[in-house]
Amino acid sequence: MAADRPALHTVSGLAEERVDHRFKSLPPDADGLSVGALAAERRNLFTGGFTTPVLALSAESVEHNLALLETYAERHGLLFAPHGKTSMSPRLFADQLERGAWGITAAVPHQARVYRAYGIQRIFLANEVVDAVALRWLAGELAADPEFRFICYVDSVRGVELMDEALREAGAGRPVDVVVELGAGEGARTGARSDADCAAVADAVAAAGTLRLVGVAGYEGEVPGATPERVQEWLRRLVALAAGFEAEGRFAGCEEIVISAGGSAWFDTVAEVFAGIPALSLPVLKLLRSGAYVSHDDGHYKRLTPFNRVPEEGTLQPAFRLWAQVVSRPTGEQAFLNAGKRDAAYDLDLPEAQVVRSGRDGSVRPATGLTVTGLSDQHTWVRTEPGAELEVGDWVGMGLSHPCTSFDKWQLIPLVTADGTVTDYIRTFF
Repeated sequence: MAADRPALHTVSGLAEERVDHRFKSLPPDADGLSVGALAAERRNLFTGGFTTPVLALSAESVEHNLALLETYAERHGLLFAPHGKTSMSPRLFADQLERGAWGITAAVPHQARVYRAYGIQRIFLANEVVDAVALRWLAGELAADPEFRFICYVDSVRGVELMDEALREAGAGRPVDVVVELGAGEGARTGARSDADCAAVADAVAAAGTLRLVGVAGYEGEVPGATPERVQEWLRRLVALAAGFEAEGRFAGCEEIVISAGGSAWFDTVAEVFAGIPALSLPVLKLLRSGAYVSHDDGHYKRLTPFNRVPEEGTLQPAFRLWAQVVSRPTGEQAFLNAGKRDAAYDLDLPEAQVVRSGRDGSVRPATGLTVTGLSDQHTWVRTEPGAELEVGDWVGMGLSHPCTSFDKWQLIPLVTADGTVTDYIRTFF
């Protein structure tokens, strides 16, 4: 790494940050303590001064999920670049890299800047980058660190032209590695729609001295009306595109060919199709990008996880639980909790009431007869069935759906063991 590169932040350095009003729900009497000092106190989530609502991340479930995807990728001969946008947590990135991850996936340049600030050496940016300012920053990163590997999408001739222009103006010395993004079909999201479109983009890359074509990629989660058969068909198109490009000599000068796909809903199908990639003249980097697995959830991904289809491969565990307190019980059929849209993911599914912790004696019981029916800005609407036991002051533990919109609402999340002990805090950067 170049000597003039600014000093990087470190994961261990996060423990030095001071606790104060910026971080929701942390104990008021902890103000001024470092995060590390607070973690060392090993406070209890329920009796240690935390205020409601408070989001907790299960230490045991996170560890289980990290281990499961590590062994899954190894078993199927895949490399792994988990999507960091789910958590934007340098601590979790470090855990994933220690578990064998090839690198970390980003979606926008800001995320890549966070990754670089914490020393991530391999970034796969699963999106097009045509922002001249971001490309100038990228050129500087590549120049300052010969070991830094960066790959991003291209899906249009115009996008390639904009990249080339910006990188030339920045005086880029190293070419930026790119993969042609194959669209998932008509009506899908980004990506070149046809083989001819893909070839035109590849031709434009070859004509640009600032870019190097290293592979193909896409996102099977956008296949319209996705079924195993439709996802397989699209993945086979992706593999065939790579093989065709290789036969045409488009990867000359590369050390390997990158073929990448794999969100959190179809990675079993990705593994199946990628296992059949034919022998090519260069090694193939089969890159999976699933990211939501770290925390999993109690809604969207719990229904869609590939492990539902192949249970012999294992089971992910939901790691999030949002605790909120009953602040109003205006009728026998209604209760209101002090958490709302500012605290809970709600873009796909409402929270799920799971357990109740008594405000009187701390005993815990199932949330029988309780159903979350809506969220206001700072209230959870709960319908209570006849006979449901719930009173003002009780704590309700809720499961959340869609982790991608759960992490972004909390900057410092307690990591909690099964007995309620807070062992650490997960810092996020959104």
